[in-house]
Amino acid sequence: MEALHEELPFDLDFHPSSPLVVTSLITGELCIFRYGPESQPERLVSVKAHKESCRAVRFVDSGKVILSGSADCSVLASDVESGKAIARLQDAHENAINRLVCLTESTIATGDDDGCIKVWDTRERACCNSFDVHDDYISDMTYVADSNQILATSGDGTLSVNSLRRNKVRSRSEFSEDELLSLVVMKNGKKVVCGTPSGALLLYSWGYFKDCSDRFLGHTQSVDTMLKLDEETLVSGSSDGVIRLVGILPNRIIQPLAEHSEYPIEALAFSNDKKYLGSISHDKMLKVVNGDKPADDSDDDSDDDAMDVDMAATSSKGSRSKKAGKGQSSSRPASDFFADL
Repeated sequence: MEALHEELPFDLDFHPSSPLVVTSLITGELCIFRYGPESQPERLVSVKAHKESCRAVRFVDSGKVILSGSADCSVLASDVESGKAIARLQDAHENAINRLVCLTESTIATGDDDGCIKVWDTRERACCNSFDVHDDYISDMTYVADSNQILATSGDGTLSVNSLRRNKVRSRSEFSEDELLSLVVMKNGKKVVCGTPSGALLLYSWGYFKDCSDRFLGHTQSVDTMLKLDEETLVSGSSDGVIRLVGILPNRIIQPLAEHSEYPIEALAFSNDKKYLGSISHDKMLKVVNGDKPADDSDDDSDDDAMDVDMAATSSKGSRSKKAGKGQSSSRPASDFFADL
């Protein structure tokens, strides 16, 4: 199943309960699609949400609201059914927003092009934590609920561990030779895996973040985005256009799952029931692959390669390399944002 965008998509997310997927575009648009097992994704909504590129998007509030972050430095809350704006934080960051992740039902985190991470409390309608640990763009973030910490990777080549409970940076890795583009937590929290432009996966042991404990050189090109499938395996999206199933400790490429005809993979996400894998690429295509349906080798004209693995794991994440465009300095108070939610 696939749908072509008119412009380059940067991020995607699946609805938590309905067969809907949202994508965000370089033009600042949001597109909402309905997908199904026997049909191509149907575009329901296409709306201009931001003045500049929309780099990050997530469903929140049980899927009633879409939050999006943009190079125009704003975070927008939009109604899912109509796509209309509900509330906007005009100057959430001083620099372009590159990442947005949901932490709890009432908190989100955003990361910008200058390495700043902010945590927003929707109940208090304000920024409650801020971490200025990195020297370059935030490429990926993930939330570790057990320890109430945000892990982040950056274009400066470091991994950081940020405590929300203490509002301080707990640890930061030494500078690696490459930028760090993506991350997942594996092995029941014992290992953190980071993707790099060279294609190497760097493995860090929990509690020993100064330097990586292992390197896996199975990819030939940049690993821009990753999803955790289970504690032993992850799904990687590479700049060669191939989506792969990857085993961790033992490290191995298990099999390719899908491809975007040699166009770099921009983001990956799992559906709410984990039966579908969504991907977007520089070919401007949204692909939704059914994990329960075996591949049909007789259909030579289709690029919609189906997966033959049981998708039964974790929350979706995407990763992002730095995009062009900067925003204006922050002047508007954060308390405006969730006032209408």
